[in-house]
Amino acid sequence: MREDCLKEGERLDELHRNNYKIIQNPEKFCFGMDAVLLSGFAWVKEGEKALDLGTGTGIIPILLSAKTPGEHFTGLEIQEESADMARRSVAYNGLEQKITITTGDIKEASALFGAASFDVVTTNPPYMTGQHGLVNPQLPKAIARHELLCTLEDVIREAARVLRPGGRFYMVHRPFRLAEIIRVLSAYKLEPKRMKLVHPYVDKEPNMVLLECAKGGKPRITVEAPLIVYKEPGVYTPEIYDIYGY
Repeated sequence: MREDCLKEGERLDELHRNNYKIIQNPEKFCFGMDAVLLSGFAWVKEGEKALDLGTGTGIIPILLSAKTPGEHFTGLEIQEESADMARRSVAYNGLEQKITITTGDIKEASALFGAASFDVVTTNPPYMTGQHGLVNPQLPKAIARHELLCTLEDVIREAARVLRPGGRFYMVHRPFRLAEIIRVLSAYKLEPKRMKLVHPYVDKEPNMVLLECAKGGKPRITVEAPLIVYKEPGVYTPEIYDIYGY
């Protein structure tokens, strides 16, 4: 597949991993740092199958296929335009045997794929409820950022259903909803095992939280050293450069 596969308004962006690129439309929605950080926090072992809920343009499955030895990656996306871009990115990178993009609703994931069908589930879900912030007037961006089509509970419930016993759930979210997140995880028997807070600067409060949970796991959580994004304005810390692959 060549660059002439791009549709109007689209571009090919470098991922700095295995020479992979991704098709995006900046007028619609582009992946952010949160997706990249999740791909550096999650791990899919050899022989394991992973599902990314709300995959957008497929950034997390593509990065995880480059960073981990997982056997197969599936992305579920409700917006056909985004799913189409994801499929074309998969084809562009020659990953059709490793990544499958499915158009569908997160709320129906367990019906689509069946119970206990994945070893790992990842998600970079909408962070904001209807009461949080301004809703973007462009629908693709609004769906990605606000809980318009699914709630936090929908995401966690379906993750729990499609995970095999002992399977792992990885999520990036906002710290201001952490109490709610842990409460819902507990309700669906997803036990938090690792947590890492992400701070924009060393002296600023965290604006992201990365979580790893185990289905049916025993209570014990490790709070890892925080991740600092910038050491000064415009200059990433070495850990961020490493995650991005620069």
